[in-house]
Amino acid sequence: MRVFAATAFSVVAGVVSWSPFCLAGGLPRSAPETQGISSAAILSFVEAADKDLDSLHSFMLVRHGHVVAEGWWSPYSAESPHSLFSLSKSFTSTAVGLAIAEGKLSLDDEVMRFFPDQAPAEPSENLKAMRVSDLLRMSTGQQTEPPRTPDQPWVKSFLAHPVPFKPGTHFLYNTSGTYMLSAIVHKVTGRTLLDYLGPRLFEPLGIDKPTWETSPQGISTGGYGLSIRTEDIARFGQLYLQKGRWQGRQLVPEAWIEAASARQTSNGSKPTSDWDQGYGYQFWRCRHGAYRGDGAFGQYCIVMPEQDAVIAITSGLRDMQAVLNQVWDRLLPAMKPVSLDADDAARDKLDRTLKDLHLRPQDGSATPFPGAIGRKFVFPANPRKLEAVTLESGAHDGPVTLVLCFGGVEQRLTCGRGTWQKGHATLGLLPEQPLAASGAWTGSDTFTAKLCLYETPFVFTFRLKFVDREVRCNVEANVGFGPTKEPELVGKAEAR
Repeated sequence: MRVFAATAFSVVAGVVSWSPFCLAGGLPRSAPETQGISSAAILSFVEAADKDLDSLHSFMLVRHGHVVAEGWWSPYSAESPHSLFSLSKSFTSTAVGLAIAEGKLSLDDEVMRFFPDQAPAEPSENLKAMRVSDLLRMSTGQQTEPPRTPDQPWVKSFLAHPVPFKPGTHFLYNTSGTYMLSAIVHKVTGRTLLDYLGPRLFEPLGIDKPTWETSPQGISTGGYGLSIRTEDIARFGQLYLQKGRWQGRQLVPEAWIEAASARQTSNGSKPTSDWDQGYGYQFWRCRHGAYRGDGAFGQYCIVMPEQDAVIAITSGLRDMQAVLNQVWDRLLPAMKPVSLDADDAARDKLDRTLKDLHLRPQDGSATPFPGAIGRKFVFPANPRKLEAVTLESGAHDGPVTLVLCFGGVEQRLTCGRGTWQKGHATLGLLPEQPLAASGAWTGSDTFTAKLCLYETPFVFTFRLKFVDREVRCNVEANVGFGPTKEPELVGKAEAR
């Protein structure tokens, strides 16, 4: 099971299913200049992203079907999947398009007809008028998003929610509406999105071991929950750029690609916002003739038909527009219609930079607080379920091991000094998952550790401030759907 933090130790939970699809050959690689874009321009983008955006996790640029630049900010890596959040919606849309092509449903089907046993006893006229196309366009007629709680089936909650507007007339970004699309595909095919897309999309594209969260009813969450690798995102974008054709096969109907990526709904008029350019079938329209799937905290699949390019990005940041601004300002103008002369010096520098990318580890070089090392500090009962903390030190000037106790079980996290140390851990309400840690004494009385859950956008910063026989523990997440700072906990030193 994979879960994602809304705050430092609160979660949005879902069951994850896995499918063992085989990995096919990757996209071909090429020098940037061969595909009409300068290495210097790409380097400018990467350096600006590394300096000004905190932080990108991965970046892949595809031009004319060739990967011309790719990089991962360690501890993130090419092999690791990354949670997509709402970028998952574009895959759900693709499943709907395939099911329509197979004659299992149509855009004009009324939503209620798929779930007569879960509809209200007296449905409103607007609910009865809601169609599959309204779900796809985020134009269900609802004024607020229906809740998704563990105590009631999500389909039933959606159908019980008020629909004050005529469907098709009111845009509302609606993740519950995308779940309904998943539930409809499940209903008409008898398969989850993961299983349905397996032989039709994931397997042909070589998307290896995708996972997708499910609702309590066992239905793929649809609007979020898919985890795949950066290159998998790029392949999906390249498929759309190629109008659904892949290695000689038409995987997705061209007509669906055109409709899904077109402006189906108006959603604003601000010319400088990439969220006001219109909405398709679970795709956003962009400035400069582009379109994209995107997800919270900076997960991107940007398709640029006019430039014959695709950009895949994963991130853990708060300002999503800033990423797109860098793309338009630095990469878009550099894409030329013809090949460029080789620039070995610039390409070598770009390659070196891409290979050396890393999230900033925790800095610090203060002397450890006397009496802190090796002493266990116990906390009173708290919502995080954190019972105790201990710092252990190895060799002189070696890494510190942060020992956290949750529910009577110790989690030992070796914190790299000036680097990231990978491992696995279970943090409170979160399930066991890959984690990388970095830590240092940032003051004579303070040890600070960064914990990166590197298959997600989340990085937690633990600050332990020692005062006499107490420790004050503060935890902050880099991003979240709610508050990112947790209330301070005070622990008492255990008697020796």
